[in-house]
Amino acid sequence: MQDDLIDRIYECSVVPEAWPAVLDEVAALAGSTGGLLFSARKALNWTASDSVAEAFDAYVNDGWFGKCSRRVCLMSQEAPSFFVEYDFWSEEQLSADPVYRDFFRPRGLGWSAGTGLQLPTGDNIVFSVERAFDGGPIEPENVARLNGLRPHIARSALVSARLQLKRAEGATEALAALRLPALLLHANGDVAEASPLVEELGDHLVWGAMGRLRLADKQADTMLAEALAALGSDAGDRVRSFPIRDFTGDPELVAHVVPVRRSAHDVFGDSYALLLLIPVASERAPSATLMKSLFDLTPSEARVARGIAGGETPEAIAADGDVAISTVRTQLRRVLEKTGCARQADLASLLARIGATTPG
Repeated sequence: MQDDLIDRIYECSVVPEAWPAVLDEVAALAGSTGGLLFSARKALNWTASDSVAEAFDAYVNDGWFGKCSRRVCLMSQEAPSFFVEYDFWSEEQLSADPVYRDFFRPRGLGWSAGTGLQLPTGDNIVFSVERAFDGGPIEPENVARLNGLRPHIARSALVSARLQLKRAEGATEALAALRLPALLLHANGDVAEASPLVEELGDHLVWGAMGRLRLADKQADTMLAEALAALGSDAGDRVRSFPIRDFTGDPELVAHVVPVRRSAHDVFGDSYALLLLIPVASERAPSATLMKSLFDLTPSEARVARGIAGGETPEAIAADGDVAISTVRTQLRRVLEKTGCARQADLASLLARIGATTPG
């Protein structure tokens, strides 16, 4: 069931009409009424479950969106996690807040779990599930279920956001609309089609016989091969977002491997995966940008990564978080695997390069 839902989440990346049903299913996992997805770059685009679509149409069109502080709070968080109301406000503050008091609660809503993504591409994305007010706050165990899906939602929502939640007629149109270096790959790594911006990345890409793509960064090339192989297996936790370094070892791009699933083949043909290449160097690249969305880190792994980037030892991180040193070492090992780093020093250098400790 979980694998099927993940496939459907990726289907939504280029088939936006599939989002409402998927939002329903994700919301149901958290015992909630429905879900919604907002994306903004130069314009606001959104979609929602049918069960909450009417309420959020009024939320946008009657001016409540601009008054609501929820998305501001979500965007301010460095941890790659879903958050609930009590993470930000007390019951007294919620009851006095005009948006909750005068908009959500009169419509039978008022509890949510949401997450924010602020990307170097300029895209701001908010994903949330909404629960009826009489259902009470969303529980930690349900937040944990949502966090398990978060990396998949983030990758799919990024593609949807770049396409402005519109379905492209075909692969060529979709790749052009992404306005990012992007390639459609077959399962063996052969390139089916590429966007024009790929031509600007000659130093990072190596073209082999029969259109076979290799990455000049050997470590990243290994991670790409592993990610493609994992798409056809049960390795659901395999890293699908990773850095690509230049010849000096500095990260210049982050690669996202987005599976092509179900009716997404109507747009992308018989291709197996979409490879997005996002430049790291950007005036918009805040700290938490990569911590939140690009390396598939869990909240606890992100805390360890921030500690290492700040010069802390694993022992200090364990003491600060009141967890066992063995737990921190396990989390650190996973962070090194996910970021393609061999040593703590390499990780600290990587995060310093992308500004991963500056508040987002």
